[in-house]
Amino acid sequence: MKIVVDTENGLAPWRQVHDQVIHAITTGALPEGAKLPPIRQLARDLGLASGTVARAYRELEVAGWVATARARGTVVTIPAGSPAPAELLLAAATAYLTQARDLGADLDTALNAVRAAWS
Repeated sequence: MKIVVDTENGLAPWRQVHDQVIHAITTGALPEGAKLPPIRQLARDLGLASGTVARAYRELEVAGWVATARARGTVVTIPAGSPAPAELLLAAATAYLTQARDLGADLDTALNAVRAAWS
């Protein structure tokens, strides 16, 4: 799993870590039972304060995406009722098409952009 924090995008660093971990879980890059890096290590790797990563982990735990135990560390636990990949794909496609329409693109142009990005 690779996490990248962009300090210029306006989104809080803890939220970027949080969202990227959820993305890795929902895409299968982080399967259930996978161990996340310790807070201090990830904070050091990303150049963030430990409290920033701790907040991301805490929010993930509250939502049921991870569980933390002193002996095991922090591991992925997919929450009951989490959206299926097909639901996530439909949501992403809907957001993309909304943006494409806002840019004035028709369906063929939008699909061609998807095809170009796919390859």
